[in-house]
Amino acid sequence: MDINQRIQDQLKSNPVVLYMKGTPDFPQCGFSASAVRTLEACGAKFLHVNIFEDPELREGLKRYSNWPTYPQLYIGGELVGGSDILNEMYRNGELQSLLTEAGATAKS
Repeated sequence: MDINQRIQDQLKSNPVVLYMKGTPDFPQCGFSASAVRTLEACGAKFLHVNIFEDPELREGLKRYSNWPTYPQLYIGGELVGGSDILNEMYRNGELQSLLTEAGATAKS
């Protein structure tokens, strides 16, 4: 299966996907740690994908998303952005709404 198909399958199968460096329990960069904390503060259920475990995915996702850095958050199959964007959306309440609409929070 080609890398774009693998990414599309992950995004179709999960309402919220965080492509990150490391894992939620052991993030391997501050931006990934921040993204996890923000999602957890929203009570979000999400799939995490450690890009360090799959070099093909790490490079392919940059082309797929046209977004050069990690983490990358997808909600409903759409790229939302990285940790700075997540934090801003969290502060203005937009992130919580998106997550609820996607069925990824306890309130949904």
